[in-house]
Amino acid sequence: MKENPVKRALRAGKPQFGTWLTLGSVAAARFMARVGLPWLTVDMEHTHTDIETAAYMFAAIADAGCVPLARVPTGKHEYIKMVLDSGAMGIVAPMVMDADEARSIVAACKYPPRGNRSIGGGMHAINFGTTSDQYYRKADDEILVVIQTEHIDAVNRADEIYAVPGIDAIFVGPNDLTWSMRSADGTFADKETFEATLTRIREAAKRQGVPCGLHVFSPDDAIRRAKEGWQFIAVNSELKMMLDGAADLTRRVHGDPHPQDLAKY
Repeated sequence: MKENPVKRALRAGKPQFGTWLTLGSVAAARFMARVGLPWLTVDMEHTHTDIETAAYMFAAIADAGCVPLARVPTGKHEYIKMVLDSGAMGIVAPMVMDADEARSIVAACKYPPRGNRSIGGGMHAINFGTTSDQYYRKADDEILVVIQTEHIDAVNRADEIYAVPGIDAIFVGPNDLTWSMRSADGTFADKETFEATLTRIREAAKRQGVPCGLHVFSPDDAIRRAKEGWQFIAVNSELKMMLDGAADLTRRVHGDPHPQDLAKY
């Protein structure tokens, strides 16, 4: 059975750079899986991607030697079971607010006696290059479990959340975190306050021995954050990369300094 190299690299303290797949395109996934990134996350929270399309995307990514992950709509057992049985090699669970929720997410990713994931499916074994029996025996050690910190209330509970056994990485969603930090009149926190909050998250993760990461907007940001100690780092999305390239073309040939920005990531 294939090992999960991203899980092992994170444990070894090495940064792992990847990106988000938001287009729901198997063809795009096939190409992106061959550019050299160690992991790709199929986003099923904020996109139209359904489970059938995601399953083929997981397969296309795995066949290229890349690690397919799925961001589930929420950390519910049924969503986690569905994407893992369809071949994802790990999950990213959004907006995790407390330790009980983190424990339920970890349990959904692991077979008894370590968790409560049910036995079934066949695509998962294919993506790991093994038989179903071998998969059931070894999957607990290969599935990557990533939980997101996206709200200031979760930051205030960071140590108790990150202490939950079985979490492989913390991932910060900067958009939601930024909005959760607004004052009653809607004023956003200043840059210094936001950076101090990121430092709180990184230090809490370090205290609990869990790698942490975040979403960034450029390769330079990714390198800078890795030097700060962040490990699981997403750079934009395939959609943002495509639109940025098209916008640059527009600026060069038409001289338009402000093309329309259609994607946050």
